[in-house]
Amino acid sequence: MSFQPENLYVESAATGYPVTKSIIEKLGFIDPVIVDSVKDVPQNRGHQSLVLAEQKADFYKNCPGTHNYICCGYRILNLVNNCEIGCTYCVLQGYLESPHIVVYVNKDDMFDELERLLKSHPDHQFRIGTGELADSLSTDHLTEYSRELVRFFADKRNAIIELKTKTVQIDNFLNEDHGGRTVVSWSLNTPRMIATEESHAPGLEARLSAARECEKKGFKIGFHFDPMIYYPEWENDYHETVDKIFEYIKPDSIIWISLGALRYPPHLDQIIRENHPESKIVYGELFPGIDGKMRYFKAIRIDMFRKMHAWLKSHDRDLFIYLCMSSSEIWQKSFGWSPENSGGLKKIMDRLILH
Repeated sequence: MSFQPENLYVESAATGYPVTKSIIEKLGFIDPVIVDSVKDVPQNRGHQSLVLAEQKADFYKNCPGTHNYICCGYRILNLVNNCEIGCTYCVLQGYLESPHIVVYVNKDDMFDELERLLKSHPDHQFRIGTGELADSLSTDHLTEYSRELVRFFADKRNAIIELKTKTVQIDNFLNEDHGGRTVVSWSLNTPRMIATEESHAPGLEARLSAARECEKKGFKIGFHFDPMIYYPEWENDYHETVDKIFEYIKPDSIIWISLGALRYPPHLDQIIRENHPESKIVYGELFPGIDGKMRYFKAIRIDMFRKMHAWLKSHDRDLFIYLCMSSSEIWQKSFGWSPENSGGLKKIMDRLILH
């Protein structure tokens, strides 16, 4: 089910943009309320509200990696803030000040910013994604940003765009000429965890079916098992989920697969309990890690990563699998090797996008 807001707010500075006019037309059944600023939007209406705003800061940012853990050197585009899917573990519920979905409508400024960046660093490889502060595609039926992003990156030799999603909203860009410069990625989990912790998102097979449609059009595919959640039946369920991937997708279509175990800042524990009282994830064996985030015991994480790595490699030994926000020790004990540091991982992943 596509996101359909109950309320629409428009910053006065955003009223003249074509994206604003297009979205208002699509949501013709809602009377937009003009406000001076996002801060003037009532804070008690949750994710039913959509706010159209002008991005006044830079669109492009470095991924906020964590000290002492290996980061892949990812870059992010901040086109949309927040997500209506409402997964129980989502860090956005404790990170963003506003509960609303905010769409930034001055997209031409974003493309100008990107053009300057890529031209000024022609020898640098950029892996850029839009799925850090929002699902890349959950509002795409309203914005149609994916189509323009795919077109923009199609002829860029020093950058790729990754569209990371839990949705099946691929129609806007599916037939675009992508030049091999767009990776379409799905966040995956076991059917049991999708039903209990991601209940407003499409199921596993629906996501894989969408991935197969993108594969047919020549898009490179990515998968992200992040967060992996530890529960009594995890081993059987994740093993079956891995096998299910390869019923739909050819291994050589997959550019990368990431693994990451459940982790969150301590203050999110109470927020999850309040927002999702039915969730059991906060009752796991979680303790503060060296970055202060709540994490599973090291032995649990290593066991989960090692087994996932083996199951995935059993389908194709050449699959590239990496850990998100883990130490070199965890890499070594889980995979039998380590990129040693963030720079090492970045070099490996940069080489992947040159092919």
